[in-house]
This record gives sequence, C-alpha cells and structure tokens, in this order.
Amino acid sequence: MPSRRQALIAAAILSLALVIGAAALIFRGGGNSPISVGEALIGGPFSLTDHNGRRVTEKDFLGKYMLVFFGYTYCPDLCPTELQVMTEAVGQLGAKGEVIQPVFISFDPERDTPANLKVYVENFSPRLIGLTGSETEIATAAKAYRVYYKKVDNGGANDYLMDHSTIVYLMGPDGKFIKHFTYSTDAKALSQALAAAVKQ
Repeated sequence: MPSRRQALIAAAILSLALVIGAAALIFRGGGNSPISVGEALIGGPFSLTDHNGRRVTEKDFLGKYMLVFFGYTYCPDLCPTELQVMTEAVGQLGAKGEVIQPVFISFDPERDTPANLKVYVENFSPRLIGLTGSETEIATAAKAYRVYYKKVDNGGANDYLMDHSTIVYLMGPDGKFIKHFTYSTDAKALSQALAAAVKQ
C-alpha cells in the first residue's frame, strides 16, 4: 500500500518534472530574438466511459473547468481522501464552483466497471464524474496527464493494490492545463486556489 510519504515523494517528483518541462519550453534565440514561452504538456485527447455507461471524450468537458484526479475505487486511503478534498473544495465555492467539473479517472479497469464507479463516486458528490475504459484507453489518458501507476501484487489474482501518483489537475474551459495541486493541499487551500484561478 503506498504510504503518505511515498505519495508526497511522487508528487514532488512530478512537480519537479513540471518545473523542468516548463523551463525547457523557455528559450532565447540568437541576437535580439525575444524569449518564447510554451505551454505545459499536460492533458490531451481521451475516450472513456463514464459511470452511467456513456462514452465521453475531452470535448464533452469544453466550456467548463475540469478538476481531474486519477485513482481506483479499491484504494484504501489516498484516493478517498483526495476525492473528499476535491468535492469539498468545489462545494465551498458555491455558485462559482458550478463551472468546475470534478472528474475521477480509474486506472483499474479490471474492477472499476461503470456500475462500481457509479456507487463509488456518488458517495462523494452527485457532481463527481467517474471515468473508466479499456487498459489501452486508460493508458492513453494517463500518458496525456503524465500520471504514474503500477499494479502491486498483494497475494491474490484480485487482491492487488495500485502504486500511483496523487496529483490533482485543473484544466481550463479550453481543455488546456492551468495548474496542479499536491496531495498535501487541504480543502480550504484548494478552494481558495480554485477561486483565484476560475474566471467568470
């Protein structure tokens, strides 16, 4: 089972990767060429199935902010804690939070069927959308968001855990990456950050 310390280490590594990636996108040409700044390469096309069995893509979320977290329903602590923080933070925003769509993407398709996801996400908020798909579809989405996950054998065919990163991503109404939040961010801090980032 991934510990909180492991989760924080994974978050720190991803944060460092994001900083390095952003720095790599800044370059100065010869002479008097201006500095050019690129965008962080987080997010992208995906095609998955929601907890109601409906096929969705990233285009279905255009026009709203997405608050995205990858995990799995059998996660003993990290995932439920993060989903609680996400949904509470959005709820604290009141009407302003209506433009933010919290999304939970499972990387455990063997156990996280749409039906199982439906029961799970409804424990947190009726607004939370759960997404799953084939291993290939999930891998594509995870790669787009630079998410790490790995199955860890726990003694049985169906008794396994998933080692994974614990980053929450805020995507803009245009589908582009805005910022990320680490596992250590509490609901109040996340709500304040979202309020500052969301434009209405």
